Amino acid sequence: MDVKVHGSDIEKALKILKRQLQKEGLFRDVKNRKYYEKPSEKKKRKRIEARKKRMKALKMKNSPSTG
Repeated sequence: MDVKVHGSDIEKALKILKRQLQKEGLFRDVKNRKYYEKPSEKKKRKRIEARKKRMKALKMKNSPSTG
């Protein structure tokens, strides 16, 4: 991952870096790994996440596009 600092605009570069890390799910991953998660809990969480993802995809597919 690369973030270039133009001039001395470190704040903007930091903001871009945080956005990229959030997009990749790093913060969520760190939060999830903070404590041990039992395998059964992990399966349940994954199943719920997959269901949410499917529902979101169906919602986007079925919604009328505006434009």
